[in-house]
Amino acid sequence: MKLASIRLLTSRLDELVEFYELVTRASFQRPNPVFAELVTDAGALAIGGDATLPLFPGTGLTVAANTSAILEFQVEDVDQERIRLGDRVPVLQEPTTMPWGNRAMMLADPDGNRVNLYAPHTDDAKARFAGR
Repeated sequence: MKLASIRLLTSRLDELVEFYELVTRASFQRPNPVFAELVTDAGALAIGGDATLPLFPGTGLTVAANTSAILEFQVEDVDQERIRLGDRVPVLQEPTTMPWGNRAMMLADPDGNRVNLYAPHTDDAKARFAGR
């Protein structure tokens, strides 16, 4: 089994796509007006508009209701990303070195989903990520 994608559901599809394109510097594919997908080597970030909710009856899904998951993107240099993004995105936590050795910065997307940009910072953290 492999993790194929993470999907966010939103009533603000274009705003989320714009946010994630800014943060990742990558373009989403838009195979349908109510669906967008950013495909990476590690899997995909999919964003479905609220018009897709009826496709999942009885699941209890709703839009913009996440407060317990963090989407994480590994970057080369967190501090450089902070400078690049400036005030164009909400920063919830400035670049910080975590106890497990990553340098990280927490953002919020337009729906309030938490987005962590991180880079292995200490020698131990760099060794954990070597070859990934």
